[in-house]
Amino acid sequence: MRLHLLLLLALCGAGTTAAELSYSLRGNWSICNGNGSLELPGAVPGCVHSALFQQGLIQDSYYRFNDLNYRWVSLDNWTYSKEFKIPFEISKWQKVNLILEGVDTVSKILFNEVTIGETDNMFNRYEQCSFSWDWGPSFPTQGIWKDVRIEAYNICHLNYFTFSPIYDKSAQEWNLEIESTFDVVSSKPVGGQVIVAIPKLQTQQTYSIELQPGKRIVELFVNISKNITVETWWPHGHGNQTGYNMTVLFELDGGLNIEKSAKVYFRTVELIEEPIKGSPGLSFYFKINGFPIFLKGSNWIPADSFQDRVTSELLRLLLQSVVDANMNTLRVWGGGIYEQDEFYELCDELGIMVWQDFMFACALYPTDQGFLDSVTAEVAYQIKRLKSHPSIIIWSGNNENEEALMMNWYHISFTDRPIYIKDYVTLYVKNIRELVLAGDKSRPFITSSPTNGAETVAEGWVSQNPNSNYFGDVHFYDYISDCWNWKVFPKARFASEYGYQSWPSFSTLEKVSSTEDWSFNSKFSLHRQHHEGGNKQMLYQAGLHFKLPQSTDPLRTFKDTIYLTQVMQAQCVKTETEFYRRSRSEIVDQQGHTMGALYWQLNDIWQAPSWASLEYGGKWKMLHYFAQNFFAPLLPVGFENENTFYIYGVSDLHSDYSMTLTVRVHTWSSLEPVCSHVTEHFVMKGGEAVCLYEEPVSELLRRCGNCTRESCVVSFYLSADHGLLSPTNYHFLSSPKEAVGLCKAQITAIISQQGDIFVFDLETSAVAPFVWLDVGSIPGRFSDNGFLMTEKTRTILFYPWEPTSKNELEQSFHVTSLTDIY
Repeated sequence: MRLHLLLLLALCGAGTTAAELSYSLRGNWSICNGNGSLELPGAVPGCVHSALFQQGLIQDSYYRFNDLNYRWVSLDNWTYSKEFKIPFEISKWQKVNLILEGVDTVSKILFNEVTIGETDNMFNRYEQCSFSWDWGPSFPTQGIWKDVRIEAYNICHLNYFTFSPIYDKSAQEWNLEIESTFDVVSSKPVGGQVIVAIPKLQTQQTYSIELQPGKRIVELFVNISKNITVETWWPHGHGNQTGYNMTVLFELDGGLNIEKSAKVYFRTVELIEEPIKGSPGLSFYFKINGFPIFLKGSNWIPADSFQDRVTSELLRLLLQSVVDANMNTLRVWGGGIYEQDEFYELCDELGIMVWQDFMFACALYPTDQGFLDSVTAEVAYQIKRLKSHPSIIIWSGNNENEEALMMNWYHISFTDRPIYIKDYVTLYVKNIRELVLAGDKSRPFITSSPTNGAETVAEGWVSQNPNSNYFGDVHFYDYISDCWNWKVFPKARFASEYGYQSWPSFSTLEKVSSTEDWSFNSKFSLHRQHHEGGNKQMLYQAGLHFKLPQSTDPLRTFKDTIYLTQVMQAQCVKTETEFYRRSRSEIVDQQGHTMGALYWQLNDIWQAPSWASLEYGGKWKMLHYFAQNFFAPLLPVGFENENTFYIYGVSDLHSDYSMTLTVRVHTWSSLEPVCSHVTEHFVMKGGEAVCLYEEPVSELLRRCGNCTRESCVVSFYLSADHGLLSPTNYHFLSSPKEAVGLCKAQITAIISQQGDIFVFDLETSAVAPFVWLDVGSIPGRFSDNGFLMTEKTRTILFYPWEPTSKNELEQSFHVTSLTDIY
């Protein structure tokens, strides 16, 4: 790609006393392909695909097979050109810079026909997922995907401004380290003072500085009086996200004033790796502000193949859905992009902790000097840009590269392995790790994910088994074993990737497909599935516990199959996540103390089958509704072991509460429970998972009117005297496909409106598993969905994301339960 800028005229405007000026080159550019046969206007920021679409030269890139049809776009060379006039006289400025915040990716930059630069790294200031993974399309984009402008200045210019709050344990006080990088173009030293003010902390400090000509760094150390109460930033569900407005004013010689404003948050983060009684290995968990926190959440991928489509509104919608599902963490996965500033600002605001990978994934990277120089610039820039965000709690060097190397994914000969290990250590330890240690002392660093943490370090930076249950984090996928059997899951210290696939809803697929595509075995369905064997794996896993759709109507069968894949995915991830959550406080067979569960993946990049819980555009799959419950701060978890039924209580709360546990048994054939049991009061300790209830299944069945496994289902919930209530959870005593007495449920809804919220009053004629409420393409979410309906009536709320009406909802509303496909 080429960037061709032509300066027509430097206008001589009126004299100015400004110390610096900025002239934006955003907006309309001209785009031309390699041989000049195609020329069109295009927006900057933007990319070639978006420009072609906006001019009507291509369809929606996501429609049907257009990821194949439009490969020519990525295979061609493109030139971006702009002719412009600078509205100031260049000769009056000591320094004039052309700033390109983001170029995708390999380009040559010409200014007035003179080559002034080249780029080869889109993660630097001037995507890997653009080339497809098993959940996304291949759209290697080209374009100017971030801001471009001309900056002119005299005396000096502030290039970077960053800061880190640091807690001094010995003095028990907060300090703030501020780092500012200047380009001093004056031939003489520039003196002045800096005033740092944080009004709500009654802090104002003044510093004298003198900047010598050249590139200069100013480091300031701000002490916050220990007599001032500093409110700390907490993750979602654990406290407030308190921040303080700060201004930093540089008053310099020549009447030059430079002011920066920022929000400052105070929090500490520790990665605890220490021996555990009764278990070999080390713990792996995070303390925020000294409090151990179980990390609950998912893995984030780019929200679109085309970054110019990722709006502020979309980011807020997706991240709000994170906290609405009781999550507190996202892992920004190393095969995507470093997200835009607004993403991290929203995470700060919403209390979402971020596990930040550097952008290296599933590959063996070179270590020649040119590549290392590029990586050094990339990593140093991203650390400066991001380290002031309290949401980021850890840096990770890469995604799965330690495991790929040591498990020999790429079939390296044994004799060559030392060479690759040396390259690995050079890149991630001697390069990236050293940059992190030098640039950011406020959060931990690990070389990879998965990794054994401290054990990996002890083994020379690569472990023989990086996926060990006794150290660090694990990635776990198993599509063959029965996902309802909790014994197949690793009782690891921290699960940072796991999951199962499902298809997105029909209303999402309908927008990018045609009628001939609407079957599970269509050419479209096979092409859209990028995970080898994925469609068969979904049906296999679903068939273990559910009857597969048998309708004679092909469209009905397709819709029912989509529904069933979402049921399967939600139930599988529920079972696995609840296993991790109940393992936080126990050691069984020397394994346990699990302190994190981040399923793969949160969001979709296009409309296709994937592991995501949010469809492309943000619609909640059944899994995301389930996450709202299985990530609840207070949760009862039921499971069987050796024909005994157990219920654990799991609490993420900071306090102890007096509670009771209610256990009910229903038959599939009746909306009235056959028995109900309420325990005596007990104290549920905060931050623990403990066994609250156990009973042989045979005794439970006998006690409840001679139930059988096939005829009955168990539900249970926790409640406290002051009104604190857990979600109602359930346990199937047999596979639903073996259920006795389950009959077709007739479910009706009366819709009413209360302000901006809509109320769905449901009524059912029979017990209904996995009740799914759908309003098609109307944007919004329900208060609950995919639930087991054991009562005759239930009220569900609908929160629209855009203005809608009762009439529109009534026309679009459809309800499905498992009984509809049996």
